[in-house]
Amino acid sequence: MATLTVSSRSLTVSADDKNTQNEPILDNEMELEAEENHPSDEHSSTTHVYKRRWIIILLYCLYAMTNSYQWIHLNIIGNIVIKYYRESLPDDKFQRETTLDWLSMIYMIVYIPLVFPGTFLLKKKGVRVCLVAGAFLNALGAWLKVACVSPDRFPVLMFAQTVCAVAQIFTLGLPAKIAAVWFGPNEVSTATSIGIFGFQIGVAIGFLVPPIVVPNSESLDDIGSHLNIMFYAGAGFMTFLFILVVIIFKERPPKPPSRAQMLATQRVQEEHYGKTLRNLFKNVGFDLLVVTFGVNTGCYYAISTLLNPIVLETFPGHEKTAGQIGLTIVLAGVAGSVVAGIWLDRTRTYKGTTLGIYLFSLAGMLIFTFTLRLELIWVVFLCAGIFGFFMTGYLPVCFEFGAEITYPESEGISSALLNESAELFGIIFTIGCRAMMNKVGTFGLNLLISGALFLGSICTGFIKADYRRQNAEKKILRQLDDAIEINVTNTVSEKTRMTETTD
Repeated sequence: MATLTVSSRSLTVSADDKNTQNEPILDNEMELEAEENHPSDEHSSTTHVYKRRWIIILLYCLYAMTNSYQWIHLNIIGNIVIKYYRESLPDDKFQRETTLDWLSMIYMIVYIPLVFPGTFLLKKKGVRVCLVAGAFLNALGAWLKVACVSPDRFPVLMFAQTVCAVAQIFTLGLPAKIAAVWFGPNEVSTATSIGIFGFQIGVAIGFLVPPIVVPNSESLDDIGSHLNIMFYAGAGFMTFLFILVVIIFKERPPKPPSRAQMLATQRVQEEHYGKTLRNLFKNVGFDLLVVTFGVNTGCYYAISTLLNPIVLETFPGHEKTAGQIGLTIVLAGVAGSVVAGIWLDRTRTYKGTTLGIYLFSLAGMLIFTFTLRLELIWVVFLCAGIFGFFMTGYLPVCFEFGAEITYPESEGISSALLNESAELFGIIFTIGCRAMMNKVGTFGLNLLISGALFLGSICTGFIKADYRRQNAEKKILRQLDDAIEINVTNTVSEKTRMTETTD
C-alpha cells in the first residue's frame, strides 16, 4: 500500500541557477507571493473559490478510505479466511499462509510497475478520468468479492483483490492535484491533508470492522454468511460512491481559485521524467534515503499484514483485539504525522528529525518485542501506540527530507521512487517475517524487524544534510532584499533630482 504525504510548494529557482535565469524566476516568485497575500481586483475577476470544492475533496476522501480499507480488511481476520478457504489453499502450512499474505502484498507488487504509467495518465487525461477509473475498479473488485463466498473460490478472491490494487494506481497522486485545482492558496495544505487522511481512516476501519462483522466460528456456513454481509455492504457503498463520482466530480472549476495555483500547476506540466530520474539516481544522499525509507515503511507494511497471527500467537481467540491494536497504531500514527509536521515547520532540521524518529521507531519496536512475551494486553496497546506514533510520523518527514536534498527536482517523482522502495521492502519483509514466524515464532519476527530498523538508522546517519531547497529560499530572499534596496535607492535619487530641478 503506497504512502501519501503533503509536500511543500516547490520553489522555482535553484541555488545553482545562473544570474541570467534568476530574474524572470524571481519575478515569478514575487508575483506568486503578491497574489497569495494581496490578490488584486484584476486577478479576482478571473479567479473564484467555489463551495463545491469541499464536496469534491470529500468524494476523493471517501474513495481513498474504501480502497485502503480493502487493502487490509482480509488479513486482519487471516485465521478466519484460511479456515473458510482451506480447500482452495495449498496443503503446506507456510505456502498456505503466504498465499493469504498475498492479499495484502498484491497492493505492493502492483504499485511497482504501474505507478509511473498511472502518473503519466494523470498528467495526460486529468483528475476526473483517473478518479472515475479508480472508483469503477474499486467497485468492480468489491462485487467480485461477493462472487467468491465459497470455500473453493480463493483464486477468485485473489483476482478481486488484484482489481482493487490496480484501482489505487489511478488515484494515489490526486490529493495535491485536486487541492491545487479547486482550493485557494491558504487552503491547499488542508485540502491535501483531508485527502490523505482518507487513506489512514480506511486502514483504521479495515483493522476495526472485519473482526466485528466476521467473528470466528467452527461453522463454515456461519463464516460464509458473515463474509457475505461484509462483502455486500462494501460493494453497495462503493457502487453508490462510484455513481456519485460520475455525477458530481468535475475536472476543474469554471474559474481557477487563484493565479498562483495556475502558475504552480504549469510548473508540474513542464517536468521532464527522464532527466529527473537520472539526476535523482546520481544523488547519493537520496539513494540512501530511498533504502532507509523502504526499510522503515516496509517494516510497517509487514507488521500490518501479519498483525493477526502476531497477536493470536500470544492471545489466542482475540481477533477483535488484533483489530483494535491495529486501530491504535493508525490513530497514533496520525498524531505522529501532525506533530512531526509542526516540528519540521518550526525547526526545519530534516536530517536530525529523520534520524531521531528512526531511533525512536527502533526503540518502540524493541519494547514491543520484549513486552509482548509478558502477555499483558494493556502493555501491548501502549507499545503499539508508541510504535505507530514514530513509525508513521516518519513518513511525512522523510518525504520532506527527500524534497530538500533533491531540490529542484520534481517532488512527485522523488516521492514515487520512495514509495516504490517501500512496496519492494514491504514484500521482502512480509515474506521473510512469515518464514521467521513459522521457524522461530513471533519473537524471531520482531527481532528481524528490530535488526532491519537498526541498520536503517545507521544508513540514515550517513545521509548528508544538503538542504538545497532552504539554500534556494535564502538566495531568493537575498535577491528580494537587493531588489527592494535598489528600488528604494532609485526612488530616493529620482525624488532628489526632481527637488533640485524645482529649486
